[in-house]
Amino acid sequence: MLTLTPGERSALRAEAHGLKPVVMVGESGLTESVMKEIAGSLDAHGLIKVRVFGDDREARVAMYEQICSDLDAAPVQHIGKLLVLYRPKVETVKERSSKAGKGMREVTIVKASASGTKKPSVTKVMIKGNERVTAGGNIKRAKPRQASTKKNALNK
Repeated sequence: MLTLTPGERSALRAEAHGLKPVVMVGESGLTESVMKEIAGSLDAHGLIKVRVFGDDREARVAMYEQICSDLDAAPVQHIGKLLVLYRPKVETVKERSSKAGKGMREVTIVKASASGTKKPSVTKVMIKGNERVTAGGNIKRAKPRQASTKKNALNK
């Protein structure tokens, strides 16, 4: 289980004040799917609120401790039926190709041979944002939007 200093916990409580509960725990309790959802929310947000339905305080405290220990999260606050959890987000860096400019992407085109007996040809092509690859493997530009003849007649 992750531990926080009182200063960190106070800052996280202040940050969590405006959050809405992301996960709701119903009468079934902490099922595998609920734990998976909490883990996914922690990965995405880092700081989340979980609402636990039920009047048994001891059961809520037990759930809180189980979530924190199983998911390696830090308990921030338990107030009423709301549980506030924190786990640092893992920063993922998206790699972009250096030759790819803004709005360009690399596409692999596989075309079958004309006779059908040879290997298909595979080519990698950079296409712009306004281009698309057809089913036949050709690159086409998006057509300009067709103007309405009625609107043009009204505007004149």
